[in-house]
Amino acid sequence: MINIREFRDEDIESVLEIWNEVVLDGIAFPQTDILTKESGLEFFKSQNFVGVAEDDETKEILGMYILHPNNVGRCGHIANSSYAVSSRKRGLGIGEKLVTHSTKMAKECGFRILQFNAVVATNYSAIHLYEKLGFTKIGVIPGGFLKKDGHYEDIVLFYYKLV
Repeated sequence: MINIREFRDEDIESVLEIWNEVVLDGIAFPQTDILTKESGLEFFKSQNFVGVAEDDETKEILGMYILHPNNVGRCGHIANSSYAVSSRKRGLGIGEKLVTHSTKMAKECGFRILQFNAVVATNYSAIHLYEKLGFTKIGVIPGGFLKKDGHYEDIVLFYYKLV
């Protein structure tokens, strides 16, 4: 069984492997620099919540997400989240568990809306998942994402009402 729980410091190496894999792929996250153990701990501890998907039997970390405000002040009630699943474990429903857990945690953290600013238009599995879970597509920004291979890809914006 896969359990979603809060990130702990001892998870850093597994979480960095998953996070940095997505960054290095250059097809989903906006970040271009990989995280080190030190910068990773600082980054993850700065989030409102970091969840990890853990196999209950093997204790292997299979995926993770970060949750934080999308903006400040009068828009501070809107959360943002990013998800990553190990490439060896994709297609097993882990992403759905992470997204579902993040909506519960965002609500617990006092957020009213969860917004995704930059879902790459060719990330069909993520788009399908968000639509399946009831997220609303806001629109498309043409050429909003620079892929690792140098071409620009459209990004799709989504939101989900938590209350």
